[in-house]
Amino acid sequence: MTKHEFTAVIEKHDGWYVGTVEELSGVNTQGKTLTEVRRNLREALRLIIAANRRLSRSGRSAEIIRERIAVRA
Repeated sequence: MTKHEFTAVIEKHDGWYVGTVEELSGVNTQGKTLTEVRRNLREALRLIIAANRRLSRSGRSAEIIRERIAVRA
């Protein structure tokens, strides 16, 4: 399994920590502690990545090209 790194953005609102991932929309969660919100973000990332992989493999034509792409941002 490949390890990827993302940027977590965590803000405190009314006693809760709210977390999102800067590079990937749809990954957001909350937690009462920093530990909880970090754990929740990791799980949300795993779920979103797995769902995106399933979606990218379904309903496509027979000719599919998969390749790695790298960017510096």
